[in-house]
Amino acid sequence: MWRWGGYFLPLLTAALLACLELQRVDSYVTLSINPGSASIVVGEARNLTATISSPQGQVLTSPVVWWSSDNAVATVESGGLVRGVAKGLATIHASADSLEAVATVQVTLIQVRPDHPRVMLSDTVRLRAVVGDTSGTLVSNPSIAWLSSDSRIASVDSTGLVTGRSMGTVSILAVAQDKVAMVQLVVTPWTLVGAGDIADCASGEEPPAGLEATAGLLDSIPGVVFTLGDNAYPSGTAQQFASCYQPTWGRQRSRTRPSPGNHDYLTPRASGYFAYFGATAGDSSEGYYSYDLGSWHIVVVNSVIATTPGSAQIAWLQRDLASHPAMCTLAYWHYSMFSSGMYAVPAMRTTWQVLYDAGADVVLSGHDHFYERFGPQTPNGVLDSARGIREFVVGTGGDEHQPFSTVAPNSEVRNNKTFGVLKLSLYADRYHWEFIPAAGGTFSDSGSALCH
Repeated sequence: MWRWGGYFLPLLTAALLACLELQRVDSYVTLSINPGSASIVVGEARNLTATISSPQGQVLTSPVVWWSSDNAVATVESGGLVRGVAKGLATIHASADSLEAVATVQVTLIQVRPDHPRVMLSDTVRLRAVVGDTSGTLVSNPSIAWLSSDSRIASVDSTGLVTGRSMGTVSILAVAQDKVAMVQLVVTPWTLVGAGDIADCASGEEPPAGLEATAGLLDSIPGVVFTLGDNAYPSGTAQQFASCYQPTWGRQRSRTRPSPGNHDYLTPRASGYFAYFGATAGDSSEGYYSYDLGSWHIVVVNSVIATTPGSAQIAWLQRDLASHPAMCTLAYWHYSMFSSGMYAVPAMRTTWQVLYDAGADVVLSGHDHFYERFGPQTPNGVLDSARGIREFVVGTGGDEHQPFSTVAPNSEVRNNKTFGVLKLSLYADRYHWEFIPAAGGTFSDSGSALCH
């Protein structure tokens, strides 16, 4: 008897502790519905998803039971498919074991999609109206009248095509007989964001911290991504693009407008660079091209090939600028014309002269691995606040930093300790710049200027 008692008490204690631990773990298991709120039209259906998660974030499997607080407004099927029945508000419930979650569903007779539209200056976005009727079905090809509360900010035509006219917020209305829906539309400036001297995984298999950090910044900044050359180190091979650039900055490849650098050309004819970016990088025998963002004309120069007077690239640049007499012009390439580092390339002076003669406003470059902003200058480096071009050196994409040498004339801001990206907001007649540091960085730089 004594021996049984000696075993029984420890066993009982262990069992009780195990039960308490199970209860403690179970208490942190959660059930959620995504999305937590939704808006649909009568006759329209939308899937809701129920997820059971462990305290460690692991998705668990268990039968889920669905029901609606008001089947006269919205019904829900066993798999979470919600269907609008009549105008009103319903609460959708999901339960699994002792867990429960809810989502709200607003059912209307007309809605405008997308429900939070944005459009860039001088750009367009297509809106559409979804209409239901009181019989519980969707109306096919409804007749819609479109209206803008302020056509000076954004106009809308009879098909729902909205054009951004000036900065601001405007109400866009869709009218179908006695049904009216409205959304708030925001007109924003065009955004260019990026850096140069980017992906160097040569020291190991994993992308370095600076590269990962700048790639993370791009994940949360909308707009067109530019690169300022030396995209994949050490020599721009297809393998280096695939293993180092693609998992990081490559996440933005569909919205990237690149420029090549000297390291990209260490692979003959920069074949890795051109194969990776494809037609976006321009003709592979040239690597220079241009495009427009609203009222801005953007020129991408290939600073690795000839930019001497009479060269094919300079002749193209002169023709391109003459055929695009924009209010604002920006150019970018790899080699910096002016720099407080060791690698300024005076051979870019001809390119600068052509841009200066055409009234260009901004030049972006890399090559030196730091950030530097200059005042507006002539091709000879003379400060010119009336017609000069402002240069930004942004070699902060992820490769190791480099030291400053002699501070160059007209250098206004410098930093060689911080990885980050330069964000440019392009308005109709001006621009705003902001250097955004990677996580852990404290240096920043920002300002605005008018176009010439």
